[in-house]
Amino acid sequence: MDAPEEGSGAREALERLLLDGPRRYTRLQVASMAGMPPQRTQRLWRALGFPDVADDDPAFTDADVQALAVLSTLIDSGFVDEDSEASIARAMGQALSRLADWQTDMLADALTRPGPDGERRAVTPDDAVEVARALLPRMRDIQHYVWRRHLAANADRLLSATGPGDRRELAVGFADLVGYTSRSRGMGGRELGAMIEDFESIAAEVIARHSGRVVKTVGDGVLFTAATAVDAVEIGLDLPDAWKTEERPPLRVGAAYGAVLTRLGDVYSPVVNLASRLTSLARPNSLLVDKELAQHVRDVPGYRIRSLRRVSVRGYDHLQPWLVRRRETDEGVEPHGYEDDSFDEDAGPDTAH
Repeated sequence: MDAPEEGSGAREALERLLLDGPRRYTRLQVASMAGMPPQRTQRLWRALGFPDVADDDPAFTDADVQALAVLSTLIDSGFVDEDSEASIARAMGQALSRLADWQTDMLADALTRPGPDGERRAVTPDDAVEVARALLPRMRDIQHYVWRRHLAANADRLLSATGPGDRRELAVGFADLVGYTSRSRGMGGRELGAMIEDFESIAAEVIARHSGRVVKTVGDGVLFTAATAVDAVEIGLDLPDAWKTEERPPLRVGAAYGAVLTRLGDVYSPVVNLASRLTSLARPNSLLVDKELAQHVRDVPGYRIRSLRRVSVRGYDHLQPWLVRRRETDEGVEPHGYEDDSFDEDAGPDTAH
């Protein structure tokens, strides 16, 4: 009986640390104290990604009441309106849920990491509480710093805001691992996790190097944006090279350029769908772009751009991809999978500088 009591006590201590106090209020009590209708607080709770709790379950803390009070203040000030509060909560919940999953794995790894002798020591619940107590303030501080830095990086958008969301000209790209599904079936959990970690790390580094932004990653792919067509092409050409090894599945990239709506950290536009379709058409280790993006970079020294045969894919009856390569790696040899009959000689002259 001692072990469950010890584990239960450690769990309660960890929850108090994370939630800034003990659970003491029901859902209805929190709504009343915050001055909000219960249906509204429940809608926000679900939008944040949390499951429903019973009406008589004291699952909430003083921090929950305080957070709702702050939200009420933001609504009263006009900064947040009731129509968008659930969307904002959903965007924050999805982003921070993923961050919390990663941090939990990181803390668990720190607890179970082998010692100097190579042996993994036994971990007690109290160890978990002490590690969390030591690391959480530092993690909070670095999160605050990174958040403010990202806000600063978006200062121009803030100063030129014209309304809900932000519509502007952007390049949108997808990078996709070829044969990921079949390759992942034969991999163990640790090996698969290491490959995905490598992929996300390399993608983030290459995209940031060329002033792009990672919108989201989904297992075997990454969606990114870039302010200029040249930045998007540099990402699309560098990323497969940076990722390529004999042990890894090859990478392919598709990108398109046009008007894009950015909202709550995501991007919306037919341009996004077009980039996805181009990615599905690309051969391993190659970059395909749409006509708009090709026109933006066709006079840039160092690129060779060739039009491919038109194809029909879902949503596009006569889609014409354009293959972009670096001239110094061309040497007159077509990439694997792009033979002479793949090219459309009637679409206009090829461009090489």
